[in-house]
Amino acid sequence: MILEIFIASFVVMLAALGGALSFWKVIGLFVEKHLGILISFTAGLFLFVSYELGREAIFHSPNIESGLIWIFAGIIGIWLLFRVLPHSHEHDVPGEENKNKSLDIRKILTGNGIHNIGDGILLAAAFSVDFYLGLITTFSVFIHELVQETSIFFILRKAGYSIKKAVLINFGVSGTILIGSMGSLFLISTFHAMEAPLLGISAGAFLVVVLQDLIPHSFHELRCRKCIFSHITAFLLGFLLIFSLSLLFPHTHDHEDHGHHSHEEEHHNHHHD
Repeated sequence: MILEIFIASFVVMLAALGGALSFWKVIGLFVEKHLGILISFTAGLFLFVSYELGREAIFHSPNIESGLIWIFAGIIGIWLLFRVLPHSHEHDVPGEENKNKSLDIRKILTGNGIHNIGDGILLAAAFSVDFYLGLITTFSVFIHELVQETSIFFILRKAGYSIKKAVLINFGVSGTILIGSMGSLFLISTFHAMEAPLLGISAGAFLVVVLQDLIPHSFHELRCRKCIFSHITAFLLGFLLIFSLSLLFPHTHDHEDHGHHSHEEEHHNHHHD
């Protein structure tokens, strides 16, 4: 499992090079023009992944209540992080003027680094449950990071950094994902009881990203560009894509584990009888 998580982390790190694509004619124009649509697409991906992680957190918990507690902890934790680091998510569309406040590059990069550590935790938690869930989580995180890292690249360019330096800084900060993924893998491998908490916290974090970050940004795009059909379509495509993958590669461990639990309970009851 360590190799899969390491490769997935490195793939997500490559999203930090997305800003450089802006200087490739065809791909660059596409990315710049459709950043807003990609955010709506990512919201659909993340919503289904949040459901999957939450379901697994409850399944691996001693009871439903404890699983829900960990999901709620993830919601509160990431919400507080967003409050402390309001610039941890930046999705400025290239070419648009930043009419908000002056850019605090250190705060943005710090927030991005913490966010990347969270991505690493998500990957480790997903792969610890199922290879398929790890793959769709990697795909979802990569798309989201492509949008975010490209946005941060343009913020660095606005702040006066050269193209080369902006790419190197972005890629360097993206490396913090390894702290989250490898650290979480160690915790899960050493302390099996950490699996359900990490799954629950990841599910809650994904849900907050969708509800507080991605969907509000999509609504902002609707007000600015009045392209509601495109954004709704992108959201549904993202959700249906991951849902289709879940049908093609269904979980197998649920049935087996439940059968194992049922067998143990029957044996236990028989022993008492």
